[in-house]
Formats: sequence, C-alpha cells, structure tokens
Amino acid sequence: MPTNDNIGGKIKDLRELRSVSLDELSTRTGLSTDLLQQIEAGEIPLSLSPLQKIARGLGCRLGTFLDDSNLSGPVISEAVTDSDDQSLRFTGGNKNGLLFHALSVNKADRSMDPFIVEVLPDTKEKYELSSHEGEEFIYVLEGAIEVAYGKKLFTVNQGQSIYYDSIVPHHLHAAAGSSAKILAVIYSPK
Repeated sequence: MPTNDNIGGKIKDLRELRSVSLDELSTRTGLSTDLLQQIEAGEIPLSLSPLQKIARGLGCRLGTFLDDSNLSGPVISEAVTDSDDQSLRFTGGNKNGLLFHALSVNKADRSMDPFIVEVLPDTKEKYELSSHEGEEFIYVLEGAIEVAYGKKLFTVNQGQSIYYDSIVPHHLHAAAGSSAKILAVIYSPK
C-alpha cells in the first residue's frame, strides 16, 4: 500500500489529469484548499473521511488512491501480520487512530474496499462524526468497538457485526479504552 505522501501524489496527479483546480476540488468536497494542499504534499496524517470526499469529488473510488497495481481477475491478498509495513494509518482526528491493512488492493474496478483494521485505544470522550456516500459493513474479530451513528451509540462485541449507511454521520472507536481488530468493508458508489 502506498505511503501518505504517495497517496497525496496520486490525488494531485489525478486532479491535474482531470483539470480540476484546488479551489474547484475544495468546492466539490467541502474541504479547505489549505487542507487539500497539505494532503497532496503528504504533510499531514490521513483521515478516511476526507479521502472519501476527495475520491467522490474526483469521480473515482477510494481504492484508486490506495492501489499499487490493477488486476482484473480474482485477487488473493497476502496474510495480514502485526509487522505489516504496508499498512496505512488514518487518524480520524485523534492521535491513536485506526491502522488499516488493505485487502485486495490489486483488484481493478472494484466497488468495495475491504480492510483489516486495528482500532487503537483512545481516551477521547467526544468524537467528530463524519459522513459520506456508501455503506459500511464491520465485523469485530477481536475486542469490542463503539459506533456512534447519528444520535445513537452501538457497542459491537467480538463475533458481532454492524452494517450501516455511511451518509448518516458516524464514528467508530475502540470500546472501553482497549484495542480491537475488525474486518471493514466499505462500499462507495462510483
């Protein structure tokens, strides 16, 4: 998986290829031009929500920025290990954040982006909700998570899953200050 600065470079290349100015992308995404410049330069930790907004603003899928290469047939992913240096950290607005291990990054023209995600402990009491088009399916492999969804809070334990529309403001974090591991599948319409 590409590093944060490689993803920023892919965003800039695609934006320029499509003749979209920073100001126009800012209007399409609701993100400031300063933030977009910092993302393109790889200067700030990435957050999943802005990346999804950028993908939608450029008319592509989220995986476009995360892929190293494309295959049109079936793809078998490598085993995800704790020492995986191909992972990508999305901060989600906190210092601990989420550590994403992309699955099937080489699959071309996919509509779903599957990840194994390590949800690191956090002591925040207030979370910023985000929304984007699409749907998310989360299956808890280890530990427990809390999903703030609209005005409700759901606790999802090991062996349980949650499936929701991403357009509703939401936030996912570890429950009770401990870490968790999940399988997350994000669907983003093209």
